[in-house]
Amino acid sequence: MKKVYGTAEQALDGLLRDGMLIAAGGFGLSGIPEFLIAAIRDAGTKDLTVASNNAGVDDFGLGVLLQTRQVKKMISSYVGENAEFMRQYLSGELELEFTPQGTLAERMRAGGSGIPGFYTKTGVGTQIAEGKEHKDFDGETYILERGIVADLAIVKAWKADDTGNLIFRKTARNFNPPAAMCGKICVAEVEEIVPRGSLDPDGIHLPGIYVHRLIQGDHEKRIEQRTTRKREEA
Repeated sequence: MKKVYGTAEQALDGLLRDGMLIAAGGFGLSGIPEFLIAAIRDAGTKDLTVASNNAGVDDFGLGVLLQTRQVKKMISSYVGENAEFMRQYLSGELELEFTPQGTLAERMRAGGSGIPGFYTKTGVGTQIAEGKEHKDFDGETYILERGIVADLAIVKAWKADDTGNLIFRKTARNFNPPAAMCGKICVAEVEEIVPRGSLDPDGIHLPGIYVHRLIQGDHEKRIEQRTTRKREEA
């Protein structure tokens, strides 16, 4: 089965449709599938629900899909650093399902593991718990969270072989493995594709069984926020 494609557009061919649920890896601008996001924007696919920790910044990452009004709903932990995300949410143009970071990661992992739901204490007594089933275990109250099964997962990794085995680099691993797991179809973009058999099996972070299509690209590594202090005079 061929997994390596020449472009993001080719890798997404036949996979996109209006109203679909997409799980996207990344945390801020770290480990985001920028080429796949751009291809979704260019395809014009709309009314999307996107599960991702946040939506990048206004002009990069998932923020570009907000600019073009292609996203109907975000399942996210954080709305900061993206003025358009905040504007659309506060004006009622964008639906938002707030989900704590750990809960979001576990919802993705659970969906990819065939687990329909799980109980957690996180969010009990807050807006997060509204409308969710509550259950007591050993005198403590928990809420039921549902696993996420996405129509499509888009992720970014550092290295892959042609069978889709992935290695992530440092903090860019973040949400990428659970996002990849929960997609019915997973498309990954990587910085380097190496020959089959050249990766140490013990060093593989995500087995190729979860990855259906691959592209390679020269990624832009932006810094989300740069904070410096003025150099002291000698």
